[in-house]
Amino acid sequence: MTSVDCPRCGASASGHFCSNCGSSLAALACPSCAAVLPRGARFCTQCGTSLSGDAPGGARAGQPAGAPAERSPAWYIAGVTTFALLVMIGWQVWRANQPEAPVAGASVAGMPPDISNLTPIQAADQLFNRIMTAVEARDEATVQGFMPMAIAAYERARPLNADGLFHLNMLHRTAGDFPAARAIAEEGLATDPDHLLLLAGAGEAAEAAGDLGTARRYWQHFLDVYDAQTARGLEEYSIHLGILEQSRTHAREVVGG
Repeated sequence: MTSVDCPRCGASASGHFCSNCGSSLAALACPSCAAVLPRGARFCTQCGTSLSGDAPGGARAGQPAGAPAERSPAWYIAGVTTFALLVMIGWQVWRANQPEAPVAGASVAGMPPDISNLTPIQAADQLFNRIMTAVEARDEATVQGFMPMAIAAYERARPLNADGLFHLNMLHRTAGDFPAARAIAEEGLATDPDHLLLLAGAGEAAEAAGDLGTARRYWQHFLDVYDAQTARGLEEYSIHLGILEQSRTHAREVVGG
């Protein structure tokens, strides 16, 4: 009989159940939408429901009662960088400029958004919406639960425009993966080297990672091209106006001008 690695404990197992931990070795069915999923899946690819067995409040299955839950790096960096403020303000402005979401993609409080009938970029934006709402509410469990799926959704939606790359940059910064966030911003800057949102995303990522010299260069460039760039009238500049204004204030503080 063919052996497989148990999706929960990693032990070599065969048959229908793991002899080490008892986990099912069969294909999974989503408890929300009944979609058939591959063995070991952590999230439903149709509706986003978590299949990892996380307990309420963010504690993982098997974690002793009362033990502190794992915490996302985003909550630690909030007090030492301007990232959290920029996310809050930028998200509020972004949300205010969005039309009502279609019913197929609507997110009900406490439930994942239904992304099964959306295009790849619409699905990615719905998950971004869900995570930024959770950041605003300081709902750490939701941020951690949806983050891998949201990042994967933007990767599936490639090629991304500058706004999509900025959203992906924000997600990586929220997750505390600053090298990935900087790489995403620089990917966009290779095509549009003066794009304000990508310069801000790169500057924030470099600053949070402790590379202050690089951060200053990005922030100086941001200030140098700010007026010319805002005159372009790009839609993403209007949508993320709060982030741009706060970023300019921060850039001046960083470069001392």
